[in-house]
Amino acid sequence: MATSDSKGQRLDVWIFFCLTLLVVIQLDGISAQIRYSIQEEVKLGTPVGNVAKDLGLDLGRLVERNLRVVSGTKQDLFKVNARDGVLLVNQRVDREELCAKTSPCVANLKAVVENPLEMHQVIVEIIDVNDNSPKFPEENYTLEVLESAVVGSRFQMEGAHDLDVGLNSLQSYKLSNNQYFRLETEESGEDGKVPFLILQRPLDREHTTQHWLQLTASDGGKPSKSGAINITVIVSDINDNSPVCHKQKYTVTIKENAPAGTFLLTVNATDSDEGMNGEIEYSLRGKLRGLSSEPFDLDRRTGRLTVKGGLDYEEKQVYEIKVLAADKGAVSLSTHCNVVVRVEDVNDNHPEIEITSLSSRIPEDAPLGTVVALMGVTDLDSGVNGQVVCSVPGHLPFDLKPSPDGQSYSLITRDYLDKETMHMYEITITAKDLGSPALSSTKVIQVEVLDVNDNRPLFTETPYTFYVPENNKAGMSIFSVRATDADGGENAAVTYSLDRKSPGPTVTSFLNINEANGTILALKSFDFETVKTFKFHVVASDSGTPSLSSNVTVNVFILDQNDNAPVILYPVSSNGSAEGVEEIPRNVNAGHLVTKVRAYDADIGYNGWLLFSLQEVTDHSLFGLDRYTGQIRTLRSFTETDEAEHKLLILVKDNGNVSLSATATVIVKVVEPKEAFAASDVKSSTKADEDSNVTFYLMITVGSVSALFLVSIIVLISMQCSKSTDFTSKYLPEPNYDGTLCHSIQYRSGDKRYMLVGPRMSIGSTIVPGSHANTLMLPDRRGTSGEVNIFCYLYDLICFDTLC
Repeated sequence: MATSDSKGQRLDVWIFFCLTLLVVIQLDGISAQIRYSIQEEVKLGTPVGNVAKDLGLDLGRLVERNLRVVSGTKQDLFKVNARDGVLLVNQRVDREELCAKTSPCVANLKAVVENPLEMHQVIVEIIDVNDNSPKFPEENYTLEVLESAVVGSRFQMEGAHDLDVGLNSLQSYKLSNNQYFRLETEESGEDGKVPFLILQRPLDREHTTQHWLQLTASDGGKPSKSGAINITVIVSDINDNSPVCHKQKYTVTIKENAPAGTFLLTVNATDSDEGMNGEIEYSLRGKLRGLSSEPFDLDRRTGRLTVKGGLDYEEKQVYEIKVLAADKGAVSLSTHCNVVVRVEDVNDNHPEIEITSLSSRIPEDAPLGTVVALMGVTDLDSGVNGQVVCSVPGHLPFDLKPSPDGQSYSLITRDYLDKETMHMYEITITAKDLGSPALSSTKVIQVEVLDVNDNRPLFTETPYTFYVPENNKAGMSIFSVRATDADGGENAAVTYSLDRKSPGPTVTSFLNINEANGTILALKSFDFETVKTFKFHVVASDSGTPSLSSNVTVNVFILDQNDNAPVILYPVSSNGSAEGVEEIPRNVNAGHLVTKVRAYDADIGYNGWLLFSLQEVTDHSLFGLDRYTGQIRTLRSFTETDEAEHKLLILVKDNGNVSLSATATVIVKVVEPKEAFAASDVKSSTKADEDSNVTFYLMITVGSVSALFLVSIIVLISMQCSKSTDFTSKYLPEPNYDGTLCHSIQYRSGDKRYMLVGPRMSIGSTIVPGSHANTLMLPDRRGTSGEVNIFCYLYDLICFDTLC
């Protein structure tokens, strides 16, 4: 028998579990709606339905997606099994506690899953069970009835109340068998059935003073439940008229924010009796325990009804008050006057924002429409006072997308994010109702923008230009480059490398770079006379995935140092020493050219500017040396007393900071005129051949220099016409010229200033074609506006004995 009852209960539970599943596909945030039904008072852990299955979720990913339900209330009546998605009863479910008389009774839940973030609405309907018996306000009730009461007199009783709804609520009354009273019921709005005792035969106090009755109230549940009240009817005489209300029902409307003491209305009843039997007192009657606890005050003498306080439209909208009007007779007679107070809503509740899910870290490359947060909004007011609109500041790259029912919002991205511009957003969400005046509330959430590698390293200069003195120490740093990356963390860690992809031997073979700080090392010493300039490329790469890089061109100019000593070209003896012998007639006059010392310095500028001086001489009054040309001339005529042989030691030095020098020895032999003429005849034939060759070479040189000069002039004129604003070329006088240079011309090209220096050179000197050895580049302190890569190189005509 117990087994069959248990099976029957399970079957009933299963029948009440009839699952009504309604899936409404929606957009962004609220994507589905599920409806279940369950009986109240079921055991904890009872399954309600499989949320994961009904939503079509992958059961294998439930734990990963963090399936959960939120109710938005303080009580978590239900919970979901994160492993299999079954919705379970978590706490005691009492329909009467949750919804009172409201039908149907539903619990609104939200099922939330992540990765991607989704929110679904789950509605659970609580089905009433017959767990409450009808109950009267009191167990015993005393009714005083005049013996003069006529047959058919009606005596209203306080009815019973059943917390259940539907068929499980109060359905009928039953009166115990007696000869004097019968039972009738009437429907009365919120109170339902109201019982009346109808006198069906005259009362005789001398025969019977009291009657004991029992009134039973029964509901319609299966099995049915009931409650009873014991009624004692006392038969009295004299006061045989009850008070009568002027109106069957009083109705008044009051705003919920009405202050205490606000007047509502006056209940008025009359009694046709006289004296004490006709004086009426008013009192409020409650549903369950006699005196009412409603938020109203009633003047017992005048029937004036006022507000006591505590009106709240959100808790109760209509109050049905019963005012008891009773006379003061020895056996008091009374009647109930019905008063209906309707509470009018005012906008007194601020909207509430509930963040149900939040992704507080968003990558900066997140696509438009990425869901950042899900939230629900509620307002306890009704009508337009309860309609809520949410917004975020317009300057932020975020937007709110409402759900179809307007009770939930999805915070999404409406513009692309840039971590380098803004790495953290404080988003103020404002919820504002449509009441007048409108009420609002705010909630602030923080969203961090995660960095992605979307910025290439940038060099501080492009291109780089460095000037390096020659003879640098191998293995030491010569300069450095620097690049910055706007990204953060590993994406901003920059490493440097040399571009070695060019085929064949390149300049990068004798360079190295520090990967961490961009310092460039020279693996060998530079020689200006070998390499004057070169360029290469440096690559800066970040540490992101994938890595981004950029490159820059580095132009290097080698600066000349005074590292070459002068070389004596003439005189040179057969064994290679700088020593020569010159013979001159004794009868030469003053100013006669004895010989010319010729020297060459591989350096340029002042480092290659040579000066000649006599270190040793037999007779200082006889010979003189031109310090710039190296020409040795007689200062006076020879006398008979002058020696026949003179030794001259000539010092040749440059003008470097640390001067370098060389010496040459010239022995001058003074011979008689006849010997000199004989020697000159021997040399004349050789000299004639040499002069013819020199003349030929001189013509070729003069023609080449003239052609080069004309081409240079034409190029300069054309550049001046095409780039008049960016390129100027003009000759500048040397302000400190002291006459020590043979030729010195300065000119300007763009932001560079150049000085062309051509030392006088003796016969036998050589010029390397295309060499820039005698061009000095002077810095221009006016600023830089570009570099003109045109070098105008002009050498002074080679000075031969015949021209100098």
